[in-house]
Amino acid sequence: MSADDRRFDVLRAIVADYVATHEPVGSKNLVERHRLGVSSATIRNDMAILEDEGYIAQPHTSAGRIPTDKGYRLFVDRLSQVKPLSAGERKAIQSFLSEAVDLDDVLRRSVRLLAQLTHQAAVVQYPTLTQSVVRHIELVGLAPRRLLAVVITDTGRVEQRIVETPEPVDAEAVSALRRLVAEHVTDRRLADAAEAIRDLPEAAEPHERQVLTDLVAALLETLVEHPEERLVLSGTSNITGGFADWPSLRGVLEALDEQVTLLKLLAVLEHPAAMRVSIGEENDDANLSASSLVAGGYGSGQVLMGGLAVVGPTRMDYPGTMAAVRAVAQYVGEIVAGR
Repeated sequence: MSADDRRFDVLRAIVADYVATHEPVGSKNLVERHRLGVSSATIRNDMAILEDEGYIAQPHTSAGRIPTDKGYRLFVDRLSQVKPLSAGERKAIQSFLSEAVDLDDVLRRSVRLLAQLTHQAAVVQYPTLTQSVVRHIELVGLAPRRLLAVVITDTGRVEQRIVETPEPVDAEAVSALRRLVAEHVTDRRLADAAEAIRDLPEAAEPHERQVLTDLVAALLETLVEHPEERLVLSGTSNITGGFADWPSLRGVLEALDEQVTLLKLLAVLEHPAAMRVSIGEENDDANLSASSLVAGGYGSGQVLMGGLAVVGPTRMDYPGTMAAVRAVAQYVGEIVAGR
């Protein structure tokens, strides 16, 4: 074993102990808890080198050391593989998520489950509309001058809008409007569907033009992204004891509340199998400078539908968290793609 490999084993042991005990780790504890195969003097020397290189630090005047952001990054980067969850754990996840009755229920269940598995805060992103295809559109007359427009996507997302019309619209006219719009939007990506109906009012008969204008305006609102509606959060209470000081905790709580920040972090995912770990100062948002984010994509085949993530202190169980994110993302992708 090379000296670099041996020092990485020391770093890995420090990470494991610090995550487990929340206390700085000394060389004596490493000798007692881990079979590193070297003397305590060698371990102390390796710790001194790791500290000089910025992988561990001494938080106060004790013999113990804690991993730095750089140390966590090396640890995560050198994980040769993410240990999969057990067959029982995977079956429990699949069973719990498969009982969901609709898309909203799938996402609520998945984020709650992820928070329970990792003991951190978890977020899940609604399937992005840019990748969605219109599968069905319905138009229902609620009153002589009120219509309900419903758009259903291939990911199971349902968007509804109320349309107030200037004149009464009878059942025959409602059916004609439904057929006209469905002809232009069905089986199109939402952006293409929006473009296809944008100019419909101009080609309509004068007596239909205003009603169609109001309907198209309402439908266009359903075919664009609404970032403020796209994240579900669970497990915030899990992280209240995980940070060393109030400013760090307040920062991560503000970041969780500001969904745009999290959406930007999830936006770097490019395919369903993607996984990203962002540690401490690597996060652009200063509010997350004491936090780590483990994010994974979900989707069907090579089509990315959305992402989910776990947020917590940099002192987290990275292998376990990454395994949980990967497993839940896989099942969410399978369920959403099958709806």
